[in-house]
Amino acid sequence: MKVVTASEMREIDRKTIEEVGIPSMVLMERAGLSVVRRIMDNCTATEPVVVLSGGGNNGGDGLVIARELQRAGYNVRVFLLSPEDRLSKDCNNQYEILRKLGLKVMINRTPSGRDLKGSIVVDAIIGTGLNKPLRDKLSKIVRLVNQYASYVVAVDIPTGISSDTGRVMGEAIRADMTVTFGLPKIGHLLPPGSEYTGELFVEDIGFPPDFTNSESLKVELVEEDTIKALLPCRERDSHKGDYGHILIVGGSVGKTGAPLMAARAALKSGAGLVTIALPDAAAKALMGSLLEEMMLPLPSNEDGTISMKALESIMEFLHGRADVVAIGPGLGRNPDTWQLVRELVRLSPLPMVIDADGLNALAATGYEELKRLFSRAVSPAVFTPHMGEMARLVGHSTEELRASRLDISGSFSEETGVVLVLKGAPTVISTPEGKQYINSTGNPGMATAGTGDVLTGIIASLTGQNLSPADASIAGAYIHGLSGDIAAQHLTEYSLTAGDLINYLPEAFRVLSI
Repeated sequence: MKVVTASEMREIDRKTIEEVGIPSMVLMERAGLSVVRRIMDNCTATEPVVVLSGGGNNGGDGLVIARELQRAGYNVRVFLLSPEDRLSKDCNNQYEILRKLGLKVMINRTPSGRDLKGSIVVDAIIGTGLNKPLRDKLSKIVRLVNQYASYVVAVDIPTGISSDTGRVMGEAIRADMTVTFGLPKIGHLLPPGSEYTGELFVEDIGFPPDFTNSESLKVELVEEDTIKALLPCRERDSHKGDYGHILIVGGSVGKTGAPLMAARAALKSGAGLVTIALPDAAAKALMGSLLEEMMLPLPSNEDGTISMKALESIMEFLHGRADVVAIGPGLGRNPDTWQLVRELVRLSPLPMVIDADGLNALAATGYEELKRLFSRAVSPAVFTPHMGEMARLVGHSTEELRASRLDISGSFSEETGVVLVLKGAPTVISTPEGKQYINSTGNPGMATAGTGDVLTGIIASLTGQNLSPADASIAGAYIHGLSGDIAAQHLTEYSLTAGDLINYLPEAFRVLSI
């Protein structure tokens, strides 16, 4: 499902009205009725309803909702927060309908806490058009709603949330449920807007599919059906070599768990073969833990990290045996090891998945040198940074990155040519072609050591099974989060560990195979 900005949704709305000929009042009626259905599914008619409508078309939706709830037997009070002479055409038409039906509307009056206390509040104040902080009058209403309402239904998007970024524009209403129309908005899915949205429902009110599925819309929400279509089939007449040999370059003394988790995640995600390439100084510590995984011991530095002297052995393995190389888990921060990473990037004949200290090695070169390095790289790459690693890669603060994660990550992918998997809540995948994907799985229990190593293994595994780096990243992020969600159901978010994600990968794949 595509995800849109306010201007993209306005254009879909305009084309539907002007080019297709569906009247705006018809769309408004459908929008209002879809909200009414959701309210009736969740709230009984014994609960009083207060509808707060602004003077625009979002307010007109609210007036439709008020009329239809009243008709269904709900006790409804309506506050129209704009004077009559400042209503949009369609909002004014809806107001006239209410007036003729005898439904009392309080015009240009601010509700009090007493008006709102214990009520279902329908927030139809602004909608998606907000582009500046709320005025004092609206901020006061927001605070009252948050304090006194028993249940809040936002129409399109909660008042105070930017639909383009998810930022809080001063203050914002915290909705229990948001009903939006046609397509989800970016502000529904990115924090902090996602935290104010509550349960999100996306309602079809008649926009033509050619408009809502247009290739001009570059952001997409990753859903289960998308991943089911991407998963590779496994033929009966096949062998382990058909499903990829993954080489994981990582590990150092005291950090052997990271490459091992990546390796096990790769195997549980369908890889045929996995080899861990790690410094010989750390190899003995890992030897007793290996079962299906294989090992390639490498020359080590005095601090137990991989030496630059290992380059020849790694390149020989990449040219003759492996299909994908994952670089970074547990690698350490020795400058000699970091130089090895940069040489591998320059020379690798195979797709690369780069994480953790592999990313820090590249960030240390500076952004301009990083772009030059990847302009000369032979093979495609996937980066899987968390916010701190991404901030180092681009030279921004984490606060700047969180505020503009789509813009910054999209530009990075286009400028470097790498597929970027920016981990977070939610994870965002960006491609060099300018497309972006917002992942819909995952939970706070996954904020624990080692989960990034698991993601690296999953993406490398899927790449080795002949998915493109972009498709492997999209599917990998979704499966990673789904495994975490299933694990949290059994173990709670408090007790979740990276090893649990690996253990529940089979259940995640089972869900996607149904």
